[in-house]
Amino acid sequence: MANPKHKLSRLRTRRRRANDFIKTINLSKCPSCREVKMPHRICKSCGYYNGREIIRAQESTKTS
Repeated sequence: MANPKHKLSRLRTRRRRANDFIKTINLSKCPSCREVKMPHRICKSCGYYNGREIIRAQESTKTS
C-alpha cells in the first residue's frame, strides 16, 4: 500500500474537499405563469411574487 511522501497542507485538502459539497440550484415554477424561476424571487416574466404583482412586466411594444 502506497504511503504519502509529504504531508498535505490544510489548504490543499480543503480546496479538494470543497467540491464534494456543491449542490445544484433548486428551481420552482411560478404559480401564475408557470415559468421556471428561483424560489423566493420575483418572477422575471410576469413580475409576481407570493400571489401579488410586485413589478410591472415589460411588454414588447414595437413601433413601426
